[in-house]
Amino acid sequence: MSRFKYQQLANELLQQINARQWQAGEKLPSVRWLCRHYQRSLATVQHALHLLEAQGVIEAKSRAGYFVKFTLAPVQTPQFSQHIPVPNVVTVPDMFFDVMNRSGAFDILPSGPQVEFTHLNSLMRHIGRALRQQPFSKAMYYDEPLGLYELRLQITEHYRSTGLVLDAQSLCITAGCQHALFLALKASCKPGDTVAVECPAFYGVLQLLQELELKALEIPTSPGSGLDVDSLEQALENWQISACVVTPAFATPTGACMSATQQTKLVSLANKHNFAVIEDDIYGDLGFHQRPKPLKSLDTQDRVMLCSSFSKSLSRDLRIGWIAAGRWSKAVARLKLVSQLASSQTMQQGIASFMAEGHYKRHLNQYRQQLKHQRDQLINCLQHDWASDIQYTTPQGGLALWLQLDKGINCQQLYLQCLKRGIILTPGVMFSNSNNFSHYLRLSFAHPIVGSRKNALAELGRMLLQMPAEQI
Repeated sequence: MSRFKYQQLANELLQQINARQWQAGEKLPSVRWLCRHYQRSLATVQHALHLLEAQGVIEAKSRAGYFVKFTLAPVQTPQFSQHIPVPNVVTVPDMFFDVMNRSGAFDILPSGPQVEFTHLNSLMRHIGRALRQQPFSKAMYYDEPLGLYELRLQITEHYRSTGLVLDAQSLCITAGCQHALFLALKASCKPGDTVAVECPAFYGVLQLLQELELKALEIPTSPGSGLDVDSLEQALENWQISACVVTPAFATPTGACMSATQQTKLVSLANKHNFAVIEDDIYGDLGFHQRPKPLKSLDTQDRVMLCSSFSKSLSRDLRIGWIAAGRWSKAVARLKLVSQLASSQTMQQGIASFMAEGHYKRHLNQYRQQLKHQRDQLINCLQHDWASDIQYTTPQGGLALWLQLDKGINCQQLYLQCLKRGIILTPGVMFSNSNNFSHYLRLSFAHPIVGSRKNALAELGRMLLQMPAEQI
């Protein structure tokens, strides 16, 4: 039960919106009417409306009032099983490689309309200027293993604004977030060890576990609140784990955010049971309304390894990431030297000056609103062109929705059917090592839902309506 009256009122209004008492685009009753009808104070009503607005449920229009943005249809949270899953060797399906080969991981139609980002022009100028500065030394000498100090300093300054204080000497530049996760797992685990992962999990983590010969212990998650720490605590009564990989902020595929209470409990469990916490913070900067404080900020024993990159927030082509590895810093630095040797000095210097002049911060302010708009475009498309019984998350950041379809739909077979029409899906089975989520999909709003991309989504909606007859 909600603790505060404004939360109770917000939940009650949300239930009525879900029940379609007010339709998408319809105006809510006036604040004065809500005060009288629900017998709440003006401050309580306004606070409840502000909460719903922050959640993206309603929007305020100047001198007109509050309007329903879209009818929420929250995904049915998978029931947390009382049975603790047995750790298993990971086998990544071949579909993963097929999806990646088609550039479809975050795009249902890679050939769809492209968007020009003004920040990229500025970024390229900074990289070009860095390329012209001391070209001989950059061409003939490697950068230090930890990476360019100026970039590490800019990254720590960026985190300082979130409430996390890092030492630039504790940071190591990597070849993207996937490389950072690899270094973290390699430093904290040995072949045969067990690693706790979210379920559904980021498929890149499952791929790493397979390559490093590590076992996955899948811990249930909620589409709203992320990793179920209570289930992890139960699992620890039966199995010893070496690490737990978690995405506290806007996890893929659900978009979930862990609460501060759950984060604190996770760190306490790690301290008690002596395992590493590997924090994937790649979506942290993509919060529509706020930037969640990293889990690393709660770390008192240097056992949280913070991993991230610019791939999702700036450019996938940069392949520049980082890791703050805590007690494993020396091991990670050695592994970086072995696995990559050094990072591009030019790329690092260009990004560092881009950040130092405030361009990255300004870009994020604009990009977050663009992503929020594209999320709304996707949801409006689903409501208009898809069956009414689909259910999905409504994330407040990140890049994707997590869709639950009818149990009779096999999304792996649907994937093959869609390929014939030039449509690329990301089936739910890619996010589990236990063949779960066969009737789930991840749909991305990383690109504008317009033109041929919008038509592709509409076509997919028609295919779903026809599926029972076609017995796909």
